[in-house]
Amino acid sequence: MPTAIIADDEDLPRAELRRMLADVWPELQILAECEHGADALEAIQQHAPDIAFLDIRMPGLSGLDVAHAVKGRCHAVFTTAYDNHALEAFAAGALDYLLKPVARERLQEAVGRLRERMSASRAAPDISRLMSELDKRLRGGAAAERIRWISASVGDTIKMFPIEKILFFASDEKYTRVVSTDDEAHVRKPLRELIDGLDPDMFWQIHRSVVVRADAITKAHRDELGKVTVELRGCNEKLKVSQAYAWRFRPM
Repeated sequence: MPTAIIADDEDLPRAELRRMLADVWPELQILAECEHGADALEAIQQHAPDIAFLDIRMPGLSGLDVAHAVKGRCHAVFTTAYDNHALEAFAAGALDYLLKPVARERLQEAVGRLRERMSASRAAPDISRLMSELDKRLRGGAAAERIRWISASVGDTIKMFPIEKILFFASDEKYTRVVSTDDEAHVRKPLRELIDGLDPDMFWQIHRSVVVRADAITKAHRDELGKVTVELRGCNEKLKVSQAYAWRFRPM
């Protein structure tokens, strides 16, 4: 019996997709429904489903992040509310996607392809490069609004941090810690909002609560348990990498 999980941070689309799947693929067993990317990653590790239906944008880990982390372990079908520009990337990469609200005919097509792959015992393809390109396209629309400076209030002083000098951002309770090559401060804006204004080629998310400047990374260490930490140029702190982002540091 084929198995799947569904991940979407909105209750209604998640419930509707489950209802439609029960109609067009009644033998498919839904093992878990997840509201967040981290929950989806945990469910995939626990249940080892054949398929993961992943919303592209979820709090914390996105559907793309989850697919990166579990590549090859299950077939991924992305759900998205984006259209036109984003869908061109899907078509070019031959990625399975469902545009929300999901149409029955489109779901039947996706199910047909999944059945064919599974009956032929085809392994889930490694689509890391295609997903990276898709992520760039989805973020591309906000390029003109990318952050160039971070301003932080420290007492009566406003500290200004040019984006090129920032080493990493880290969530710190209600604030976000900003660490540069020669100073640090806290800002009230949450990390999840800052991420939208950062260049994804310049800044990499390595943990739910940490984003680092990629060209500041000097080393990545993997311990005997497979946990990864990174070191940054000009910084004495070692930053933990969560399993969801460990794919960034696999040897070439």
